[in-house]
Amino acid sequence: MTQRQQRIENVTVATVDHANYGDGYGLLKNAVVCIEAGTISYVGPAAEAPATAADAEVIDAGGKLLTPGLIDCHTHLVWAGSRADEFAQRLHGVSYSEIASQGGGIAATVRATRAASQDELVNVSSPRLAALMREGVTTVEIKSGYGLSLEHERKQLLAAKQLAAANPVSVQTTLLAAHALPPEFKDNADAYIDAIVEQILPTLADEGLVDAVDAFCENVGFSPAQTERVFQAAQQRGLPVKLHAEQLSNQHGSALAARYQALSCDHLEYLDEDGVKAMAASGTVAVLLPGAFYFLRETKLPPLDLLRQHGVPIALATDANPGTSPILSLQLMLQMGATLFRMTPEECLQGVTSHAAQALGLNDRGRIKAGLRADLCLWDCDDAAELTYQFGTDRLLNCWHQGVLR
Repeated sequence: MTQRQQRIENVTVATVDHANYGDGYGLLKNAVVCIEAGTISYVGPAAEAPATAADAEVIDAGGKLLTPGLIDCHTHLVWAGSRADEFAQRLHGVSYSEIASQGGGIAATVRATRAASQDELVNVSSPRLAALMREGVTTVEIKSGYGLSLEHERKQLLAAKQLAAANPVSVQTTLLAAHALPPEFKDNADAYIDAIVEQILPTLADEGLVDAVDAFCENVGFSPAQTERVFQAAQQRGLPVKLHAEQLSNQHGSALAARYQALSCDHLEYLDEDGVKAMAASGTVAVLLPGAFYFLRETKLPPLDLLRQHGVPIALATDANPGTSPILSLQLMLQMGATLFRMTPEECLQGVTSHAAQALGLNDRGRIKAGLRADLCLWDCDDAAELTYQFGTDRLLNCWHQGVLR
């Protein structure tokens, strides 16, 4: 069935298209946006808008704000089980090491995820995805990393694909098998990396389940040498890479990732200037995760001034996961990006639109520009700063995914 042409008029547009509309929001007032066959066909002044078909659907936005659809470019959305008990234990004074020694931490999530069927994973993950969609998310990245074996990493990725098929949202799947050491490889990280590069990654890539490959390069994760082996295996399959980097210490993972033209490096609290320069040279996006910073009560801020100074694009994401950021609100990340990391409102909006798209290697969305996908959000405000300033209000009026109102 052919989609009717749509015309959104009397609208304030935050195009986030700086090449054509200057810095900041790329704002256009009293504008018109036209949509045809799921694509933006026109955005610009009302006086220059083309005529529309007689049967076109005309939407009077009443001067309200239109932005690109929001993009959550770093989540671990598919998991089973809960870590609320561990959260409570920590607040009662039990240390993380004590919890881990009792089989808690990521090991608990791995056990629960392995025990769940694909359908069960879809069922428990669907409300999480719905929460993001209610806030205007039109594209979401979902990582594996709680299966840590071929069978269970496949199950997580298949569940993510099933979620995409059942909902009006786009899902990018990322293989994060190098997330933690599974129990069957206890004290033998190199052997587990062998399994990833020789079996897990090539098999799941060949099955079409992997859009990108990620790893956790950290003193409690995998070494730079082990991480590079994963990157080399991804490169052999033509897959882009991403990296959890410099969250707890400076392992120089960002510079390593930049050598492999990484789409993004994420967390980055301990990133140094050499790493920033390497990311700038490779066009790698810095994905900041204020939810994890907040939940873990971190105190070391990511080097925002250095990132700005060297022109590194900055994105924001929820990092939705059961252990360190059980938060399902990208709008809250806008507020946290500003209050915790001192980002400007303009940077925050770019962080969940154009720069988030770049962090996923997607150049067909994240801005409002003719020829791009019609992933759009209409908000009950006319000042784009409202989206960052206030949290907890339901401002989303309409949301389009590929030109279809959902």
